[in-house]
Amino acid sequence: MFKLWLRRIHLLLAIFSGLFLISSSITGTLLIYAQTIQREINPDYWQVLPEERTLTYNNIIQSVEDNTQQKVTLIQPELESNLAWQIQLANKRYVSVNPYNAKILLEYDYYSTFYGFTMAFHRWLLYQDKDENFPFRLWVSIATLCLIIEIIVGIYLWIRPRNRIKRLKVNRKAKNKILFYQLHTVLGVFLFIPLLLVAFSGIAFHWKMETSTVVEMLTLGEIEQRPDAPTIENQYSSDLQLGLALKNGLSALPQASLYRIYMAKNPSESMALRMKMPGENHAYSWVWVNPYTAKVLQVYDATKASFSTQVWNFKYKFHIGDFLSPIVQVFWIVIALSPCFFVISGFYLWFCRHRKKKI
Repeated sequence: MFKLWLRRIHLLLAIFSGLFLISSSITGTLLIYAQTIQREINPDYWQVLPEERTLTYNNIIQSVEDNTQQKVTLIQPELESNLAWQIQLANKRYVSVNPYNAKILLEYDYYSTFYGFTMAFHRWLLYQDKDENFPFRLWVSIATLCLIIEIIVGIYLWIRPRNRIKRLKVNRKAKNKILFYQLHTVLGVFLFIPLLLVAFSGIAFHWKMETSTVVEMLTLGEIEQRPDAPTIENQYSSDLQLGLALKNGLSALPQASLYRIYMAKNPSESMALRMKMPGENHAYSWVWVNPYTAKVLQVYDATKASFSTQVWNFKYKFHIGDFLSPIVQVFWIVIALSPCFFVISGFYLWFCRHRKKKI
């Protein structure tokens, strides 16, 4: 009787979350290579011919602001010499810029690009209300939580009967119903742990407090919070010293590579440099600089954070499979598409069983 109820729960959760999971499965797969696809489809917008760099950051910022009549709020330089830089403007639009001549290749809304559209579909199904909130983000997270429960229930249903190891086989010559059942079971067992962790890392972006508590319990430690950005009390000059400020900021963490520059939006804000240290999987280190005096105000080296913090910071790279080697990303395609297969094969098995009972 208990097993029957577990099967019904397994089915009901699939009915509730099926469409959401299929959507997340397909868009999640596309996101793995979305930026590469975007660059290959329109190379004139995202790629440049490498040249000798003669322009400073000041030159690029001034040129962009003169051409757009908007203040620059964010700069994302690229380590690869053939890629254009992405710059955010005060009106929240972006421009793709050639760093060698400061020419604007494209001015765009972030979510109108292939990558931005796919990401918005994956995270909140594109819908944004008049207050700029994303109501469907909660539903996507609930559907992902249903997937986690589905995985646990499915594993329990496989473990409970005897001969569980012998049932981990696929007979290619079997009838469709048996073949899909075997594939459903075998893939579910082998993908149990990675799929569970990918789903958990996905809901961690929405339910940060709850998931961080779980991480702290499992790692027996505390997740450290990034320091607040320091403010500027006295503005000694109205002229920005971006070149010297950037030089001093980079010198504060000389081994790090620059990931993003966050410009000060008002006179009391500091300029923030987001950096990636050699021991980091993603850019989580920061340097804050006074853009008027070029003085380094504060440094945060994320490689010195606790083990729990390192695990928590790993969630983004783990979720997209961008670690170790490109082979991992190929395996992540299988993981990303598996919920789509489980939902479709599960409904197919239910349909076959229901039709047999009716007959």
